[in-house]
Amino acid sequence: MAKEIIHTDAAPAAVGPYSQAVAATGGRTVYLSGQIGLEPATGELVSENFEGQVRQAFANLKAVIEAAGGSLDSIVKLNLFLTDLSKFGSVNAIMADIIPQPYPARSTIGVASLPKGAQFEVEAIIVV
Repeated sequence: MAKEIIHTDAAPAAVGPYSQAVAATGGRTVYLSGQIGLEPATGELVSENFEGQVRQAFANLKAVIEAAGGSLDSIVKLNLFLTDLSKFGSVNAIMADIIPQPYPARSTIGVASLPKGAQFEVEAIIVV
């Protein structure tokens, strides 16, 4: 797969580890369902700790991406859902540590609640 990062100064610059837009060619598009910070073996939240839930959600997402034949480099779009948008900076720091550059396109949405009382959910679109 080839990724082309699209950027224009006519729109606001990215506020975190993401690109304004990504064009991908030469592969199969896979739409991944959202992942929360559940421990796969127990089906329970990994912890009440926000950062722990974020890291586990990304680990779960990575496992599904690998099952689809991809890697974290295959991500072209991420959607993040937070029950507390004041933790946006924390998510950015964790994402910058996990997701390789060039960063995918991304949306971040504040929500009232998530399944099982989770504080964070991530979904992705990949091209493999």
